[in-house]
Amino acid sequence: MILQDNLGTEGDTVYAALMIAHEGLSEAESHALNARLVLMLANEVGDPARLEALFTAARDPA
Repeated sequence: MILQDNLGTEGDTVYAALMIAHEGLSEAESHALNARLVLMLANEVGDPARLEALFTAARDPA
């Protein structure tokens, strides 16, 4: 599991692109976009055990 910053100076660019993707969406549409994005990224990872570890880590706000 990679928890260090892996985007470097592109982190802000990626965040801005994510915010643009959400522009003009209702709250429900925004949640649906996030759900689709999670599933698409999970498909990219393709390892169920690794995904479970990431889901567990993401629940911890620390």
